[in-house]
Amino acid sequence: MIALSKSEFAAHKGWSKPYVSKLAKQGRLVMTADGKVDVAATEALLQRTADPSKAGVADRHQRERIERGVTAHLTPNAPSLDPPPRVDENEGIDFQKARARREHYLARLAENESRKSDGDLVERAAVENAAFATGRMLRDLLLGLPKQISAELAAISDP
Repeated sequence: MIALSKSEFAAHKGWSKPYVSKLAKQGRLVMTADGKVDVAATEALLQRTADPSKAGVADRHQRERIERGVTAHLTPNAPSLDPPPRVDENEGIDFQKARARREHYLARLAENESRKSDGDLVERAAVENAAFATGRMLRDLLLGLPKQISAELAAISDP
């Protein structure tokens, strides 16, 4: 039997402390004699007393907890910056290197956002759309020019 305090149980489940206190007030936590949460019994009780209509909400919250890290800062259609690092099967993933890499790219994102707000950077799509619209307008004006000046040119008799 694993027994945790309410705050440890909240951290274990990825929930807020007030939510765990709310569960305790509702009688949905199985407490031990010394006032700790019996994890296995509580999880079984929560599963039995869960509202089946809230399954979609629970799934959404779980996805948000997972995405709370890096993916919350990224655009879904953003191109990959660098190929993912190769992992040697014998070496495994180095947590410190992965964390440093994550922090490096989050810092680059923050720097880009700062430069956008300062006006040093602009959205590429907006510039391309504006250039396309300006080019099309100029082309239309030039193609409409003969109609506008044809009457004046026809009236000129001096070769």
